[in-house]
Amino acid sequence: MHGRPRKAPTEEEQEASVVKGAKLRSIQAKFFQFHHTNTYTKEALEVNAKLLEMNPEFITGWNYRKLAVQYHLEAAQSDEDSIKSILDEELKVVESALMTNFKSYGAWHHRKWVLNMGHSSTDRELFLLKKFQKLDARNFHAWNYRRFVTALKNIPDEEELQYTTDMIYENFSNYSAWHNRSVLLSRLLKEEVEGYYPKEKVLTEELEFVRNALFTDPDDQSGWFYHLWLLDQTVKLEHLLVSSWPPNGSNVNVSDYCALSPSLSSISRTLPLILCFSEAVGGINSSTVSVVCESNMDSNLIWTPISVDKSGLARTWLTYLTFSSEPMHPSRNYLVKVSIANSEGIISSAGFCCSNPSHMAFTVCLPSSNTEFDEGPDIERIDWSEENFSSNQLHSENLGLINSFNELTISGDNKKTYETNAKIIADEIDYCRELLSEMDCKIGKLTLARLLLAYDALSSASRGVQDQNMFQYKEILELYHDLMKLDPPHFQYYKDQYSLVFLKQELANEESLLKYCYQYRDSTSLSNNSLCLCLRGLSLSQIGCIERLLWVQMLDLSNNGIRSIEGLESLQLLCCLNLSNNKICSFSALEPLRLLKSLKVLDISHNEIGAHPIDTRRYLCASPLSHTSDWKREEFVVSGPEMTIYWDAFSIFSGLNLRQLSVTGNPIADKKFKLFLCKLLPAMKWLDDEKLR
Repeated sequence: MHGRPRKAPTEEEQEASVVKGAKLRSIQAKFFQFHHTNTYTKEALEVNAKLLEMNPEFITGWNYRKLAVQYHLEAAQSDEDSIKSILDEELKVVESALMTNFKSYGAWHHRKWVLNMGHSSTDRELFLLKKFQKLDARNFHAWNYRRFVTALKNIPDEEELQYTTDMIYENFSNYSAWHNRSVLLSRLLKEEVEGYYPKEKVLTEELEFVRNALFTDPDDQSGWFYHLWLLDQTVKLEHLLVSSWPPNGSNVNVSDYCALSPSLSSISRTLPLILCFSEAVGGINSSTVSVVCESNMDSNLIWTPISVDKSGLARTWLTYLTFSSEPMHPSRNYLVKVSIANSEGIISSAGFCCSNPSHMAFTVCLPSSNTEFDEGPDIERIDWSEENFSSNQLHSENLGLINSFNELTISGDNKKTYETNAKIIADEIDYCRELLSEMDCKIGKLTLARLLLAYDALSSASRGVQDQNMFQYKEILELYHDLMKLDPPHFQYYKDQYSLVFLKQELANEESLLKYCYQYRDSTSLSNNSLCLCLRGLSLSQIGCIERLLWVQMLDLSNNGIRSIEGLESLQLLCCLNLSNNKICSFSALEPLRLLKSLKVLDISHNEIGAHPIDTRRYLCASPLSHTSDWKREEFVVSGPEMTIYWDAFSIFSGLNLRQLSVTGNPIADKKFKLFLCKLLPAMKWLDDEKLR
């Protein structure tokens, strides 16, 4: 545990363990006799106390004591001395158990339960805590209990903050003290207690405080973790609308996108509207987001979050604009305005309310009223070979969408705050470089990379613009490259961060983005847009900058090192996706595909799906027995016995309307699996380059 090798027990230790086990079983047998008969005599409680002293993690024993305490308290009625005597005895039992195992969850929880009765001295508890913390100053159970006691005693946070300062000066490596400091400081900053405002002044002082620890022992991680928390507090930005589709200032022909509506009908004239924020938010609805059109449009918009987190928040939100079918001039463009005003109804994951209004507008060209739509022509087989793509034939209408995707600007009143925080981060960058000039420190390099990224984010926010080139792009990549060599156990993490930074820079502006845009040679094979974003062969291990790719309908990510496609669910226009020759090892890694209802062409050939007998990500994917899954029982029953083998593939593909699928080159792709896919996807025309029907 914690990187320490387990030692084989000696013969003496084995013999002692056998003796202890026999004694424990004997006492446990007596205890269960008392427990099953609801016996709470003095003898029964003594047996229970011996059992808990030997095994403090025996939760049933602690629960029994709670029942016994309640039984005796009822008998004592209002006799204050008897009540105090009963509860004091419980505290003694807990102390004995903690002497055996200072990290026993059951013992600490029982002590909290007793103290909540209100008949025990909190002063005595603080005295005992000091004794315990001398034995183990970093024990997080004791620190957690201390927060509980100080709350009961109403000790000011300022006083407790000084206590953490004293403990840190005794030992810079006290993780728990640093953590408790962050908890206390969060409350003091939020409540703007006297002496802890303005926030920037406090953060500057704290950075100077932790810097002493970092320069004293740069290899100790406890101070670096607190430094990372301070960095997060400094860089926190209000949630901003960073991109949208249709883009601000664009002109969109509705007939090109009607097939992307999930409820297509012959009279529908619908257009997806996608909003992407800088962080996950909630509260997006018709009252917080105003959408106004010059043409008649259904005003009852239903906003859907794409891939919500545990709090029900999402970075990307989707709705469909439905326009009237009344006769109108087909060549006229109609203006659509989208506004997000100051609203307390929109809450971010960081707890901020929306205070910066956002406004955008685009025009739509509506088809004539007698135009009927279907799902577009049947897609012929898409050939992903390089010779089928050209960079010299980009259509002007496609370029218009690319040119306008980064024209969204956000007005805000926090530029001065961002400038101040950028100055704080700049100073930290100088100190970090000074430290690294004296020694080669892994966590110091990682912190410098994070500081440079933070400075870039704050600088962009202070200028009120987005999608700018990163200032220290090359230095950040060099730092992550060095870390991959210095710290092999965490190679994949550094590789993922390297990919995100590289992709952010490559997609930063129109000029660099156009290097990866190609026209598919046979535009008749696609329902509307033959522009492809080709990010093949870039050694990417993770996908980022999704907010800049909302316009993409054809995406080539082949020949990379991608293991997960998290984030692609935001690309709601995506029709064709090439993930061949990557390192995807399970269907659970393809979970975002379930939300891409417009997807028609998918290539996952030559990956590692089925290569690993134990897939550690498998159970992140909803199973038929999961209470959180959206499976329908009747679908499971009629799908045949192969469902017990391929249920994870079923969960990904069953909701899609794929016309072309490539799975060859994966260990799972045998004849039996392909027959299962043919049964599961009746609309599929091509499987592994073979025409089905």
